[in-house]
Amino acid sequence: MVALDLDGTLLTSDKTISKKNEKILKQIHQDGIKVVLCTGRPINAIWPYIKQLGLTTENDYTITFNGALVVHNADKAELFKSGMAKTDFEPLYRFADEVYAPLDLLDFEQVYSISDLKKSKYQEQFKGNIKFTSSTFANLGTDKLYSKGIVCDNPSLLDNFSKDIPAKLARRYHIVRSQPQIMEFLAPKMDKTVGLKALLKHFGWNFSNLMAFGDSQNDLGMLVHAQLGVAMENGTEEIRAISSAIAGNNDDDGVGNYLKSFFSIR
Repeated sequence: MVALDLDGTLLTSDKTISKKNEKILKQIHQDGIKVVLCTGRPINAIWPYIKQLGLTTENDYTITFNGALVVHNADKAELFKSGMAKTDFEPLYRFADEVYAPLDLLDFEQVYSISDLKKSKYQEQFKGNIKFTSSTFANLGTDKLYSKGIVCDNPSLLDNFSKDIPAKLARRYHIVRSQPQIMEFLAPKMDKTVGLKALLKHFGWNFSNLMAFGDSQNDLGMLVHAQLGVAMENGTEEIRAISSAIAGNNDDDGVGNYLKSFFSIR
């Protein structure tokens, strides 16, 4: 199984899949390698990429919401799901209010922009198909599961926000900086590894059957656990340090070139 992060990894800087990456991934998929996109987004938001790569057969799945939901691509049925209650986000909401920070909460279908806090930049920079609804925190439903919280702001402001998070609050979540302007608050042990473990188990496999590609903090778990964790040349220093191998730049067919060499594709 080949697991692929999107932004900064499979996608170029203009959010496209290069022709070479597309060709190589389609070839290994046809040869029986399972190609799995791993993202923090919902499946509808990345559906054009799934269709472009032809990942719509009965054996194709996607890891979404950074591991909290595994989706069967052919019919979008849920193979695995894990979320948090509204009460789990109350401490984060109170802290955001205290330091004048924005907050968005995602269930498994849409984004709730918390309207009684600073205005979020998440909707204006989000790429893909998902519904955004404005709501006060008090009016959020208590009868549903939420996948994660998002704090989206200018990178310099997010740097300061990160430094100010109290240790007691930080222990309540798995916090990852998925992009310079985005910080994600997940369940304490949630990352892409969780969804991949469930998917590998579905096929009767384990992490010895996994090759994973990534570039940033929210990819760290799957790169560490995979039999072969491959960091992108443009990845963070932390990610490159823990990886088994380094692929080329995401804007220079890094994924495709690495796979072509690894599988001896002519």
